[in-house]
Amino acid sequence: MANEEKKDFNAMLHKDTGMPKIQIISDEASIKKYGGERMYFAPPITYDEIMKTIPYGKVTTVGTIRDYLAQKNNADFTDPITAGIFVSIAAWASFQRTEDETPYWRTLKANGELNPKYPGGVTAQKEKLEAEGHTIIQKGRKNIKLYVKDYESFLFKPV
Repeated sequence: MANEEKKDFNAMLHKDTGMPKIQIISDEASIKKYGGERMYFAPPITYDEIMKTIPYGKVTTVGTIRDYLAQKNNADFTDPITAGIFVSIAAWASFQRTEDETPYWRTLKANGELNPKYPGGVTAQKEKLEAEGHTIIQKGRKNIKLYVKDYESFLFKPV
């Protein structure tokens, strides 16, 4: 996303997107990649609601949220593209509010990676996670990425 300071992310969070819905896909490569043809789409507010349930000191991943939503809604998988976008919208919406904070920094990318698309980038997310007791490690030499060390031990799964 670009020009975040000019966008109303709370309006985006509550916009009627025609979701939730399940779409049947027929692309064989996608069916093989994701393990089925029933693709679930959750509205942005659903991601925000789930992210609000992650307790202090715990983390989750976008993939964990996607798996939960697919299982809960009798789908084979949840669309990964809208999931990533909607998690970012939830983060920016929380950042723009003065109350009712969503602890978006606790939602990580795959393998415990910090999300550079959150407000303040990985630097701000790192500070918030370290304040909750997590150790952040760096991987890579040229394409440096930050990760929560042993994130699996702190993994929160929605119920």
